[in-house]
Amino acid sequence: MISFFRTILTYIIVVISMRCMGKRQIGQLQPYEVVIALMIADLAALPMEDSSVPLLNGVIPILSLVFVQIILSYLIFKNGRIRSLFCGKSKVVVRDGIIQEKVLSGEMYTVSDLAEALRLKGFSDISTVKEARLETNGELSVIPTGAQSPLVREDLKIEGEEPLVTDVVICGKVIEDNLSFLKVDGGDILREVRKAGGRSLQDILYAGVKSDGSFVLQLKGDTDGGKR
Repeated sequence: MISFFRTILTYIIVVISMRCMGKRQIGQLQPYEVVIALMIADLAALPMEDSSVPLLNGVIPILSLVFVQIILSYLIFKNGRIRSLFCGKSKVVVRDGIIQEKVLSGEMYTVSDLAEALRLKGFSDISTVKEARLETNGELSVIPTGAQSPLVREDLKIEGEEPLVTDVVICGKVIEDNLSFLKVDGGDILREVRKAGGRSLQDILYAGVKSDGSFVLQLKGDTDGGKR
């Protein structure tokens, strides 16, 4: 019975502590906030698992972490340098339809991750992205090119759908299943690579095929375009 009440009390303390940290959703937490949340969870588990551990041994560290978080949040709000230190800076990973390869590498964010995140945002064609920015909380924010705004297309009553783009090569690796589905072979892709100034499939950073048969292609190290 004592363990039951200890658990309930610890739970209430943790909930109150998390409420004091603000109303962010888990996916919106900054790195330092994730660390504090994990530490609070670990500290709360100690008095619940072992009844011989005084409850204060878990409560005092939890309250200390909440205090630190509140102070950090205030300093981050007031000082841009401190914010950059603890939260980092957002990075542009796509600009004018061009994948920023060096930025992706520095953030350990793969082209596959980028393509997946863009599809989840409703962008299957990278060339239609004006800017995609990896925010400090790990979310990807996307700004489409002016012509790709759904509202504009609807207002102008433009008929037809945007061509769907299917990934066929990512970082030199061919996605065989997609090639078979699209009825495209390596020779077709190689011709597009040579048009863009490359020599082999290994030179490709990203290649996709639209539903109308046209290619979207970018070579490794290409910062000027290379779109087809």
